[in-house]
Amino acid sequence: MVVVVLAVVPERLRGHLTRWLMEISPGVYVGKVSARVRELLWEQIRENCKHGRAIMAYTTDNEQGLAFKTHGQEWEPVDYEGLTLIMRPNMSQTQQRNARRTDHTRRTDHTRRTGWSKASRMRRFGR
Repeated sequence: MVVVVLAVVPERLRGHLTRWLMEISPGVYVGKVSARVRELLWEQIRENCKHGRAIMAYTTDNEQGLAFKTHGQEWEPVDYEGLTLIMRPNMSQTQQRNARRTDHTRRTDHTRRTGWSKASRMRRFGR
């Protein structure tokens, strides 16, 4: 069993995947293909994905019973004592803001501050 999830990819890649897998929801493909076809599909996805994101999960003979591959994701799979876990970046908005400026300089970037004011909520939720 193979599951592929795509986001922000060209239409031709989505069309190519429908030759081998069933599209059960926009950007979600499911099917049963051989390991060779699965690897060839992954190569096609990586070559044609450009700036999009892709995840492929498939059944395999290991402790978890599945394996997965990612492309264009901030979260990345990491092997931890035989188990595949997801490592995500640990950067909150405050940490990102602090990384852009040093303690010696004043605030020079013109990014909006996020907070709990009514104006901040309006900006955040687009109202």
